[in-house]
Amino acid sequence: MQLLDLLLPQRCLVCSLPGLALCAACLGALPRLASPLCERCGAPTQWPVERCRECAGRQLAFRWARAAVAYDAAVRRLVSGWKERGLRGVAPVAAELVVEAVPRPPVDALVTVPSDPDRGLRRGHHPAAGLARELGLVWALPVLPLLVRTRGRPRQRGLSLHERRRNVAGAAVARERAPPRVAVVDDVYTSGATAGAAASALRAAGAREVGVVTFARAVRGLR
Repeated sequence: MQLLDLLLPQRCLVCSLPGLALCAACLGALPRLASPLCERCGAPTQWPVERCRECAGRQLAFRWARAAVAYDAAVRRLVSGWKERGLRGVAPVAAELVVEAVPRPPVDALVTVPSDPDRGLRRGHHPAAGLARELGLVWALPVLPLLVRTRGRPRQRGLSLHERRRNVAGAAVARERAPPRVAVVDDVYTSGATAGAAASALRAAGAREVGVVTFARAVRGLR
C-alpha cells in the first residue's frame, strides 16, 4: 500500500465503500445504453428511429451521437468525483464502457471538447481529454487538440435547454483545419449544446462529418 493510500484512503464514488474509485458491484450496476436508439442523437427509444422527439426540428451540427451509460444519480456521483477530485484513473474505466457500447467510429481522428482554463487549473486535469486519449489508444485513432475556447462561460448546470445552447454558442473555435471526418469526445451529453458548439467549430474548419462520443448521456425522465 502506498503512503498516499494511507493518507487518503479511496472509496467508491458511487456507494462510498472502501476500495476502488468504482467498485465491481457499482460498475456492474451502471445503466448501460443499448439499442434501440435514435440514429441521430443516440437517445433511447422504443424502436429505431432516424430522429426522436428530443432532436426532431433541431438543427444539429453533428451527424450522430453515442454514449455508454445513462446519466442517472449513480453516474452523476461518479462523474462529479472524476471531475472535481482529479481521479484520472476513472478515464480507463469509462473508456472500457464506451468501447463496449459504441463501435469504433468511421472517423479520421478524435477531438476533445475544450476545457475552461480556470476549471482546468483548479481540477488539474481535463476528464474529456483523458477519455479521448484512452479511446484513441483502443481505437487506434489520433487525438487532435484542434479546439480552443474563445471565452469563459458560466456553468451549464441549472440552465434551461435554450439557455444552455445560447451559453455555449460560439464558445469554441478550431485552431487549424480539421480532417474530413472527426468525432468529438466529452464526458457527458446533457442537452447536446456543448457537443453542437464543438461540431459547428469543426465544420467551420473543414470537417464534412462530425460525430459525438461521450461516456454518459442524460435521458429525459431519468433522475
